[in-house]
Amino acid sequence: MESTPAQPLTSRPKVPDDPKSGAFASLRRLTPFIRPYRVQMILMTLSALGATLVGVAVPLLTKDLIDGPIAHHDKAALWPLGGLVLLFGVAEATLFWLRRWFLQRAALGIEADIRNAFYRHLQKLPVAFHDSWQSGQLVSRVSGDINSLRRFFGFALIFLVVNGATFLLVGGALVFIHAVMGLIIYAAAVPLILYGRLADRRYHRQSRAAQDQAGDVATLVEESALGIRAVKAFGRQDLLFARFDERAQTLRRLELTKIRTLSELWAVFAAQPQLVLSLCVLIGAYAVSTGALSLGTLVAFISLYLTLLWPIESMAWLMAQSQEANSAAERVLEVLDTVPNIADAAATVRPRPASAGELVFEDVSFTYPNSDRPVISGFDLRVAPGETVALVGPTGCGKTTLTALVPRLYDATAGRVLVDGVDVRDLPLAELRRKVACAFEDPTLFSASVRENLTMGVPDASEEQIEEAIEVAQAGFVNELPWALDTRVGEQGLTLSGGQRQRVALARAVLGRPSILVLDDPLSALDIHTEGKVEEALHSVLRGTTGLVVAHRPSTVLLADRVVLLTPPGPRGTTIAAVGTHQELLRTCPAYRDILSQTSDLVEEELAEVSR
Repeated sequence: MESTPAQPLTSRPKVPDDPKSGAFASLRRLTPFIRPYRVQMILMTLSALGATLVGVAVPLLTKDLIDGPIAHHDKAALWPLGGLVLLFGVAEATLFWLRRWFLQRAALGIEADIRNAFYRHLQKLPVAFHDSWQSGQLVSRVSGDINSLRRFFGFALIFLVVNGATFLLVGGALVFIHAVMGLIIYAAAVPLILYGRLADRRYHRQSRAAQDQAGDVATLVEESALGIRAVKAFGRQDLLFARFDERAQTLRRLELTKIRTLSELWAVFAAQPQLVLSLCVLIGAYAVSTGALSLGTLVAFISLYLTLLWPIESMAWLMAQSQEANSAAERVLEVLDTVPNIADAAATVRPRPASAGELVFEDVSFTYPNSDRPVISGFDLRVAPGETVALVGPTGCGKTTLTALVPRLYDATAGRVLVDGVDVRDLPLAELRRKVACAFEDPTLFSASVRENLTMGVPDASEEQIEEAIEVAQAGFVNELPWALDTRVGEQGLTLSGGQRQRVALARAVLGRPSILVLDDPLSALDIHTEGKVEEALHSVLRGTTGLVVAHRPSTVLLADRVVLLTPPGPRGTTIAAVGTHQELLRTCPAYRDILSQTSDLVEEELAEVSR
């Protein structure tokens, strides 16, 4: 399988300095995920607010206790008020429990829905998207970023509302108790709010940078884990660790910058209410000494103000959590906002073709994203139903790209690819991929059982169909594994050899007996003996199936009825150099003989045989 041109990794979006970027703009766009849980969210908010209000009522009861029964030494009146305080305490605890109960159903449900939507959308995005995105960046978004959103919706959002309401309600009560001290508290909040907005924007930029860097670290860890055999074989552990350490140190520096900003925020938000409290105590003490204020009223005022200390101090942390969540929402939406350029066609009723399996390329051209050089240009080919065509050409000429256009892993940038007379872009993807099955040189197996890997395309396959596919692919070794077909093959199938993985992937491709079978040099890892057996079995399969085969060796070419020789890669893209049978091209096309002779010494012998 040839490699596609290297594509640049998606660059990190520049975090805008516009103040509106930090004002929950991205979080507001997640409202559709909240709507199904709005009842639980409202009840959760009301429970939290109710617990706060019950806590506020206790200082007012304290005022009545001091100025009433205590001042008048009325012991009998203590019991009702004391019982009321106890009742309020039980009510507060119950409301706290209700908040947590609703939290589990709302926040965790929102998190699960966002994660499911993200993963589902990820599966819809075309191969070109995955070519250009680091997998670690996607993993960090689906895990860490969505966790940040859950913490925001389950805690920070609720207490932003509750703390704001508490400040307004308690502040109003304080103004009512003593107008001067109450207005001082409101006036002192203005510079705190202005400072908080400035620090908030700074924290937003720092949070986004740290989250992006965490994605880079995740990418490096994933690559190191998947490539551990090569790393160990070449003794490059120190090199990989140096790269990891460099990125981890950068992440540490970015996180420390965040911590410094958060520490500054917390210090300011903790110091301001203490200073205001000191001022209120001085003013209140003076008013009590002059008889302008009762002691019970002062105690109630100070007690009420003390209930504001935690809401004010926690605002620093809540603001930081909100900005982390907003940055996380930005990163999640960057993926969700990506519109798949390979759109699924609507299902329509079409007349059944006279003979299924016709494959036609009409003036097809293709250019990879972020490239201005076409890979394929003006490619025309008709593969009749039941016919097998081999694609042969030098490395980089677009053979693998052509095979990827048939199941719409990519879409042609010009021209059409037709299956049974219908443009593949007009076929529903599910229908197209039932008709077309693929096997690649570098097979992908999943961390699942052999059976699950085999039946990925045909989940309802019978045991007879599975055994037939195993026999065609000469994959009988699977029955000798510890648990036979139920044996798990490990991540990417690394518990199997390269040839074994190719045979399992080939069995998966032929299992459903598709109308069109696309084989991208799927036998490259097999020994000559096994390859011969597989090719012999494939002859029977391909007899009734249209085949498009990428071939590098004469033995694979022999599977084909016709051979298409592609021109070398050039600035104008690859096209067809020659078409004919294997024997015809051997006899008439020096370029064809030269390509095959690079992979086999049997070409000269075969050419001599043809000449005779």
